[in-house]
Amino acid sequence: MRAKTRVVVWNEYRQEREEERIARVYPDGIHAQIATILREDPGFEVSTATLDEPEHGLTVERLAETDVLVWWGHMYHDDVSDEIVKRVQDRVVLDGMGLLVLHSAHFSKPFKALMGTSCNLKWRADGEKERLWVVNPTHPIVDGIGEYIELPEEEMYGEHFDVPAPDDLVFVSWFAGGEVFRSGCCYTRGAGKIFYFRPGHERHPTYYNPDIGRVIRNGVHWVAPGDGPKRTFDWVPALEEIEAR
Repeated sequence: MRAKTRVVVWNEYRQEREEERIARVYPDGIHAQIATILREDPGFEVSTATLDEPEHGLTVERLAETDVLVWWGHMYHDDVSDEIVKRVQDRVVLDGMGLLVLHSAHFSKPFKALMGTSCNLKWRADGEKERLWVVNPTHPIVDGIGEYIELPEEEMYGEHFDVPAPDDLVFVSWFAGGEVFRSGCCYTRGAGKIFYFRPGHERHPTYYNPDIGRVIRNGVHWVAPGDGPKRTFDWVPALEEIEAR
């Protein structure tokens, strides 16, 4: 029997404690609602970590036991320790841990380190309609999703999004104000896979939308490490007999 995928949901968890209008939407924190979404899948073992825990909740031992890290951040990117950023980057690139990056975590230190670009964009927080069009309907991340997902209110992100061209583009968003945005970007970095998914502004109930939840669960499955052969970095015996010289 295959072991469960071990998922850690990371969140700053400050704005929900500091701003009443955000606490009304996510009273237990955005990480708690994302964890609730993920626990609907019996194949996931889900826990959470937050910025103000020791080592941001991401000790060497904790990350070594994490198959997929889900990251939500917004106002406090600079408060994340560079040591922890390197720790996350190495786990993705060298060890194959999956990384799912949500909404304003496009500007998080781990994502920027893995992309190698500014990851900047245009934005407008007017709570306008967003329509996320599925542009790669055969991709497993959109399994069970129709032609598009419509959100009645969201923060606008607009092109140009300063990231490398995705290996696969799954969603393109259109906003009521006229902008478009690459909202579902898939990458491989070294041994690990990364999925960036745009929706999830803290003032809107986006993470209660069932289609958004489905995409997040599908995304965790997609970035999770597979059961293929493990890489070997050490002395190995020859497979064939070698004539002594």
